[in-house]
Amino acid sequence: MPPRILFSSDHHFAHRATLGDRLGLRRPFDTMEAHDEALIVRWNADVRPGDTVWHLGDFCYRCSEAKAREIFTRLNGARRYLVRGNHDRIGARLPWDGIFDVAHVQVPLPDGSVQGVWCSHYAHRVWPRMHRGDIHLYGHSHGTLPGTAASTDVGVDCFGFRPVTLDEIRIRLAENAANDGRAP
Repeated sequence: MPPRILFSSDHHFAHRATLGDRLGLRRPFDTMEAHDEALIVRWNADVRPGDTVWHLGDFCYRCSEAKAREIFTRLNGARRYLVRGNHDRIGARLPWDGIFDVAHVQVPLPDGSVQGVWCSHYAHRVWPRMHRGDIHLYGHSHGTLPGTAASTDVGVDCFGFRPVTLDEIRIRLAENAANDGRAP
């Protein structure tokens, strides 16, 4: 199978507040260790060793560099890129293939065309090339911000605590369009 490009955000490895009510998340894990292990297992179940993953921020928080590296090295993917989020203070010291504040990604499609994707940790109302069909993927909102026919939250809270493919994202965009009355 050919390598794929996947997107994800907001794993918050080692971020204890994800287990309480302070952030309004209340993820379904009893301990931080169970949280981190489940997210590693779910990442590796969907990401193949040859795949590329774009992580749109908040990889970990209040995590030692050693712990962050231990988690990072366990994650599948031939190439992994980080679009920095508000909690990514340690990210620069991990072996990412690239670190960005925002990124414009070209995803090859089976018909030889490409899908332009504007990636940011934060949701935008407008983005470059949106009028030409480029979509916008973001995180940060943990599923609390409704998506549109052309933009959606790819955070783990929205997609079963795992990275997702462009095909899965397109299904979500179509659902967003149906929910707000616009065509994708």
